Amino acid sequence: MSDLLDVMRSRTVLRNYSGKPVDDIVVDDLLSAMVSAPTASNKQAWSFVVVREPERVRRLRAFSPGIIGTPALVVVACVDRSRTDRLPGHISRKIYETSRLCVAMAVENLLLAAHARGLGGCPVSSFREAAVRTLLGIPDHIEPLLVVPVGHPAEAPARSDRRDKNEVISHEIWGQRPAAGPAA
Repeated sequence: MSDLLDVMRSRTVLRNYSGKPVDDIVVDDLLSAMVSAPTASNKQAWSFVVVREPERVRRLRAFSPGIIGTPALVVVACVDRSRTDRLPGHISRKIYETSRLCVAMAVENLLLAAHARGLGGCPVSSFREAAVRTLLGIPDHIEPLLVVPVGHPAEAPARSDRRDKNEVISHEIWGQRPAAGPAA
């Protein structure tokens, strides 16, 4: 268990990639971890496009200013509206909103699995949706939400500063900080 916690605590954003390809077996492991994420009502209202061909990655980068380096692969994480729109209006909207969170959790699983394998990445929301749809042949009912570059680090990534947990976590009611010492 401590290994998992170490991976979670030490994961950081990676934007500079070495250019070394990622083995097929490793990619499959990352994708398996990704689709193992929690999903509201088990709707699994997500869809993903894995882009590995260097020329297609280059073109995808041209429409995704948030991808700074040249990764070995990019995962385009999407909401599958065909799995959310079949329900009555207000329920459909709620499932859609929750499904966006489920896609984000799947991306977090991908990033944690990548970090555990010595890789890294960064979720990117700055991309030109229409261009990405056209480049990847994404149908209308699939909504691109994040593009996620993944690859081997060009150099050891620096850990970003984090706010202290006691600054952001309240106990029992808003603003109440924990009493000194361990909980009884």
